[in-house]
Amino acid sequence: MQRVLSVSLSHVFRAAAFLLLPFSFIALIAWATAGSASGSTTDPIRGAVWIWLGAHHIPFQLALPPTGLAGYLTYLPLGGVVLPFFAIRSAFSRAVDRLSGYFHDINGVRIIFSAMYALLVTILAFISRSTAVTPQWYLAPFITFVISLLATMTAGTKVLPSRATRIAARITALILGAGFIIASLLIFINLSQVRDISISLEPGIFGGVLLLFLNILYLPNAAVGVAAYFSGTGLAVGTGTLVSPLWYHLGQIPALPLLGILPTTRQPFALLGILFFIGLGVLLAQWSSQYGLQTFIQSYILTLVGCVILAYCASGSLITAEMGAMGVSIWKFVLSIAVEIGIGAVATLAIKNRITR
Repeated sequence: MQRVLSVSLSHVFRAAAFLLLPFSFIALIAWATAGSASGSTTDPIRGAVWIWLGAHHIPFQLALPPTGLAGYLTYLPLGGVVLPFFAIRSAFSRAVDRLSGYFHDINGVRIIFSAMYALLVTILAFISRSTAVTPQWYLAPFITFVISLLATMTAGTKVLPSRATRIAARITALILGAGFIIASLLIFINLSQVRDISISLEPGIFGGVLLLFLNILYLPNAAVGVAAYFSGTGLAVGTGTLVSPLWYHLGQIPALPLLGILPTTRQPFALLGILFFIGLGVLLAQWSSQYGLQTFIQSYILTLVGCVILAYCASGSLITAEMGAMGVSIWKFVLSIAVEIGIGAVATLAIKNRITR
């Protein structure tokens, strides 16, 4: 056990350093370029930790200077989770190689590794607090433990998910993949708007590279928003706004180049996208019904759970109260998915039952 603890701890630090070191370099360059109000070198180090925490999808509570106005940052890039996921996966694989012959229960090692990683993230979130930016450190152990556990489950002796989980994962992946494809097409179609927003920021060469990287990480958020739009529910870009096929109310938008793909008016024809989700219901019924009603119900419920997670991670608040509602409405999006996929699945099962009779 002592060997397991020591090796796990060393590789937990390795996983953290794998991202913290490049983030520290980025923060130092930005600090040297833009300057600092206090001139303290602790600013870029603390900023690097905040970037690292944001990649783990840990939200922040803000006190906006100079008045200390309250704000929140919970609209974080969903793609950022990929970075710690693969860092943890790589570190855990190395740990398993070093521990070969010292343990018989790899699941126990997974739990120990994940718990240690969650504890490290929680400690760094707690000590990196400042008067202006406060990571919600009490959420860190839950969020990072789940991320770490999922990452370790794909390394070493992989955990084979149940049949219902695999079917639900395919349906969820199709939703996200279709959103990616349409979002990419919209970027090319609205390239001039995206470019105009980018130019208005005047980021410079280094800032332009970082802005491009940030927009890439926000692509999954855009994919979820596109899926919600074509499901009929739409999305919000600020408090009191709604962008959907049938309703359109949009004020000022934040200077995020990806938002250049937003439509400029109502687009009722986009409701044809509902047929896609009905088709997913047909696929879900085809893939799961052959294994029994229980597998079908489990697949359907797990698909909705996956959509809840995607909607939660791809929405939130963006610093100010005016941007307090960003992204999809969780309950509306999941309800529309539940109804549309349910229609396709139930219709398919009814037709199959009538044919078999």
